[in-house]
Amino acid sequence: MRRMWGEKPYYSFDYYLKEQFGEKVYKLCLNGGMTCPNRDGKIGFGGCSFCSAGGSGDFSAPAILSIPEQIEFEKKSLQKKVPARKFIAYFQAFTNTYGSVDYLRKIYSQAMDVPDVVAVSVATRPDELDQDVVDLMRELSERKPIWVELGLQTIHEETARNIRRGYELPCYEDALDRLSEAGIPVITHVILGLPGETEEMMLETVRYLNTTKTAGVKLQLLHVLAGTDLAADYEAGKFEVLSEDAYVDLVCKCVGNLSPNLVIHRLTGDGPSDSLIAPKWSTAKMTVLNKIHHRLKTSYIYQGSLLPEGEG
Repeated sequence: MRRMWGEKPYYSFDYYLKEQFGEKVYKLCLNGGMTCPNRDGKIGFGGCSFCSAGGSGDFSAPAILSIPEQIEFEKKSLQKKVPARKFIAYFQAFTNTYGSVDYLRKIYSQAMDVPDVVAVSVATRPDELDQDVVDLMRELSERKPIWVELGLQTIHEETARNIRRGYELPCYEDALDRLSEAGIPVITHVILGLPGETEEMMLETVRYLNTTKTAGVKLQLLHVLAGTDLAADYEAGKFEVLSEDAYVDLVCKCVGNLSPNLVIHRLTGDGPSDSLIAPKWSTAKMTVLNKIHHRLKTSYIYQGSLLPEGEG
């Protein structure tokens, strides 16, 4: 049977942060003012089929503000709700290595210069991680922790082509290896419920992560957002989204198949309410998380039956 990490039966990001920084740490979602090579024609137009007009940065601070101004904006908004004291500067919107090294050095350094920012997280694509960018991150990591979030979503190439991901699996593996060699932790994003994928296909993606050097994983429910190509397919009846019960069951199986040493950063996610088409049940995020946590604590999964061989 697996151990408990605090109140949760998995190695949560919250638990990891308290280990590293001694207290709860909060993310500040930032917009570095970049776009994406899958939107501007470098490798494609329109972006991934599921990606919103905001480049998955719908909750980020206004891009018109400078990075220090965005940090202050986000901090003030957050501190109205919770007594937050330590923060992660999270470059979230679009592809946050899609700029010159000089520009990246400037914005990452501006975030690190804020005293109560304890770490920097950079969301990007593996095909936009040239070695000079990796070298920059290695250099900056001597000041404060910096890690990279890579949007893998799936290991299945047919699905990747259908969602217009724009790169093949070896590209992810190469980026992950180079970042790991530089001492930069990687968090891998996986989307559950992509059109055409069976439960076993999704579990294959999850089990694959156990064989890699990724330090963490984000499990993300597929959201159908207005204005995306995915929304047109959904409204045309080409696929169905997961039900709440099916998603809870699937996430528990995913967690049971992940190595206990992987930090789980997310079990579901928020969709912007003004553009979310489906599934509507996902707006009750805490209800969904409570159901997942209850199932994990009581399920046979944590008796070892779905753990990878040798884990437990």
